[in-house]
Amino acid sequence: MDIAGYSIKRPANICLMVIIMLLGGVIALSNIGRLEDPAFTIKKVRVITAFPGASAEKVEQEITEPLEIAIQQMAQLKELSSVSAPGRSEITVEMKSHYDSSDLPQVWDELRKRLRDASSSLPMGANEPKVYDDFGDVFGLYYALSAPDFSPRELREFARVIRRDLLTTEGVAKVSVSGVRKEQIVAYIDPYQLAGLGLSFPELTQLFRDNLRPFNGGRIRIDDKSLRLIVERSPDKLDEIANLSMVVPGTNRSLRVADVATLKLEPADIQPVLIRYNGHPALTIAVSALPDVNIVEVGQMVSTKTEKLLQQLPMGITLTPIYDQAQVVDESVDGFVLNLVMSVLVVTLTLCLFMGWRSGVVVGAVLLVTVMGTILLMWLMNIQLQRISLGAMVIAMGMLVDNAIVVAEGMMLQMSRGNSAKQAASFIVKRTQWPLLGATVIGIAAFSGIGLSDDSTGEFLYSLFAVVLVSLMLSWVLAVTLVPVLGKYFYQQGKLSDQQHGQTRMEMLFTQLLTKTLKLRWMTIAVLATITLVAYGSFGKVKQGFFPPSNAPIFFVHYWGPQDRDIRATESFAKHSELLLMEHQQVSAVTTVIGQGAERFTLTYGPKSHNENYVFFMVRVNDKSQIPELAKELESSMPALDPDGSFYIERLQFGPSNGAKLEARFSGPDAEKLRELASEAITLMHQDGQIKDIRHNWREKGLALNTQYDDFNAGIAGVSHADFSQTIQYASSGLLLGSVQDGDYAYPILARMAQPEQSAIQAIRDSQVWSSQQRQYVPFAQISQGLALQSEELRIHRLNRVRTITVMAEPGLTETAGQALARIRPVLEDISLPDGYSLSWGGELESSTEAQQALGAGLPAGFLVMFIISVLLFGRARQPLIIWLVVPMAVVGVVSGLLATDMPFGFMSLLGFLSLFGMLIKNAIVLIEEIDLQIEEGSPAKLAIVTATLSRVRPVGLAAVTTILGMAPLLFDAFFADMAVTIMGGLAFATLLTLFAVPVLYSLLFRVSYR
Repeated sequence: MDIAGYSIKRPANICLMVIIMLLGGVIALSNIGRLEDPAFTIKKVRVITAFPGASAEKVEQEITEPLEIAIQQMAQLKELSSVSAPGRSEITVEMKSHYDSSDLPQVWDELRKRLRDASSSLPMGANEPKVYDDFGDVFGLYYALSAPDFSPRELREFARVIRRDLLTTEGVAKVSVSGVRKEQIVAYIDPYQLAGLGLSFPELTQLFRDNLRPFNGGRIRIDDKSLRLIVERSPDKLDEIANLSMVVPGTNRSLRVADVATLKLEPADIQPVLIRYNGHPALTIAVSALPDVNIVEVGQMVSTKTEKLLQQLPMGITLTPIYDQAQVVDESVDGFVLNLVMSVLVVTLTLCLFMGWRSGVVVGAVLLVTVMGTILLMWLMNIQLQRISLGAMVIAMGMLVDNAIVVAEGMMLQMSRGNSAKQAASFIVKRTQWPLLGATVIGIAAFSGIGLSDDSTGEFLYSLFAVVLVSLMLSWVLAVTLVPVLGKYFYQQGKLSDQQHGQTRMEMLFTQLLTKTLKLRWMTIAVLATITLVAYGSFGKVKQGFFPPSNAPIFFVHYWGPQDRDIRATESFAKHSELLLMEHQQVSAVTTVIGQGAERFTLTYGPKSHNENYVFFMVRVNDKSQIPELAKELESSMPALDPDGSFYIERLQFGPSNGAKLEARFSGPDAEKLRELASEAITLMHQDGQIKDIRHNWREKGLALNTQYDDFNAGIAGVSHADFSQTIQYASSGLLLGSVQDGDYAYPILARMAQPEQSAIQAIRDSQVWSSQQRQYVPFAQISQGLALQSEELRIHRLNRVRTITVMAEPGLTETAGQALARIRPVLEDISLPDGYSLSWGGELESSTEAQQALGAGLPAGFLVMFIISVLLFGRARQPLIIWLVVPMAVVGVVSGLLATDMPFGFMSLLGFLSLFGMLIKNAIVLIEEIDLQIEEGSPAKLAIVTATLSRVRPVGLAAVTTILGMAPLLFDAFFADMAVTIMGGLAFATLLTLFAVPVLYSLLFRVSYR
């Protein structure tokens, strides 16, 4: 098959292919979808069940336990975790990783069915379990809406208008508004007046239920027309409620609600979540985009729409981006394009320097066409430009030029010896096309285990495999077609014969060094084996990581007050903390979310669930380089704001964030024993001296006031438990009587005791309890054994149905999680555990282990394919053996590079290591094939090894130099830095392995002596 001859004979076909790739690439680059991270399904849902009035232990036993039993029967289940708190059960359900987005809707339907079946056995008073399966939605366009001169009701209306219009924007999937200040209508009623009139709370509740709903007046016919009859309602909700009438029991006298109650519209005492932006109350508007869209275009349309909306709304309203994924993606893609241009220029200039301007232009042009063709095929395959696909382009860059350099170098050399362009191209392409194809497929196969795995890692990294596959196959096609065509026009035909061709000084020096190495082959093997063993031994000194901190100039401050702290007190501490944060000149914006985490504005952020004592600060600084110094200052200054609380600082990560980086989990049946074990672990961590932000997830116990309902006396008085409970609510936070609708907002109506001069406890003691049987009020003291203060658990965590307390911490500022874990793990594992208790590890160790196991599950298949291809390529055993003896030695350069730069070996380093295998194997295959060909052509084996190696010096060296220089700009990118070091250091040593280790092993296995 003379591919090169065909290409030169019909260059128009090749030019047409090139034009299609270039024009198509330009079109694709402007239309291809752009995302921050690849579309990925978070296989988790939250099941939330309310059980008002129940303690955490009662919720655990009567709600969480039966629901977990029902859920655990699902075959799809991976992990079950739960938190039982007073009045609320929250279960997080995670499914096995091989279920993708097309499977999950059916899985969630089955989950809902099981929960419906289980809910029939739940105790009376428990609400239906609610399944929140949009837990993983990413709201990449995240805004703060503030209007200091307007009321909360007006701000809520502005948010409603903005949300309504944004939902009509093309590409927008959801718009979530958070932080709306809840309002309530409070009826302040004098308890003595209520008792004197004999009015009961059930009667008030029935009054509102009968009068505050829409009513149908029917219809009438007049002159063939149908007229709907309207039962008029007051436009003022307070007036409507105030004018409701009721009959005083036992009389014919009627009263209005206003006669016995003072009605007020007030902010709700307990807000579900409070949001502030730069020290002022605000709402957040979070926008998520549809799958597979260009988030940059959606961001621009949303920005245009909001600008128009703000012009229509009153002055004084500001809508400020908190996190703009469109801008982040646009900058990352622009950065990639810049790196791409720089890489092409570096390759071209390097080749121009070492091979002359002609080869530089030829290979540079092939590289450009390959990249543009890859972008075109990505667009056609519906693969977006995002972090992983861009990383794949960077990884592939090191292998893209190799095929073109081999063909270009060989063609130029043949033409310099007097052969025509067609003869030269045909000779070198026929000689190298199959070795290059086999080596290219091997390079692709190194990633096949990742991209083709059926778990979450495969879903997340599929674009990596697809882009490497497309780009490397294109590089081979263009190397055997486009290079011959370009070479015909750029290379000059020489007049020297093969015999007249002499060696340069550098070639002579290399030949002498190689010959000496071959003569001392046993010593060479011993040296290589020694440094390889040393490298593997030194790998333990390399810092271990997972994903690096993000490039975004953002960090988080998490504040936890005592677990029983009221959200109003938490808000007060949050305001003081805001002032401290905004005092620093480096800080440009502070977003404060009180009571829960923010919306999931990026895939790698995991929001915290509802907790009144929790505050999330999202701090944006002027430059990311300012974060370490500012974080150090805040770690010393913020704890002084609240000695009873705890603050800890977290950087936004590139990879998944599952909470603390260090997590020790103690599991067992008894809560007190678990707290003892956690306390011992915390003490040991504090003794370490470097580990910081140490806490556990059960937090502190809380205090509860037991009103001690007396069953005996209550029975005599005819007071039911419901009557007693209603009185307690009326005397404290308020008794819900009903609700009234105003547009899309429902105002709850509460009855509250109208004696503000009393303390809350005294109000309960002096309250009157309605006896539904005697139809009169009875003093509270008559049916209560008195008020008693007691402690109780406020958060009971379980993992896979077993009580589990997690001790969490962060590594020191100058160390990785791996280093801290290596130091503290043996200390904690020495803790004596009673029977029935266990210790397991979570945090970054668990995340990285799961990711590496997922990779490891797919890698054997990939390496098996690589091995089979290497055997089939040669049809013999010794040649593949040489290749696979050399591959483990590449770790020397990787370890040396990482130790020299003090970079961690993380997830991206692992991917770089895989690409390094492909480069090394490709070079080894082409070299061994050349040695075999020269021997088959009659050259003595002793000479063939040297001349074949010499012929590969420039292609291998140039491919290494261009790849290393092309990776250099990535050293300044946090996401790709450790991968760039891995490839640069590994490839530098892999080049030496190709040029020295392969010939030495060949001579040894084929018994070619140089003595």
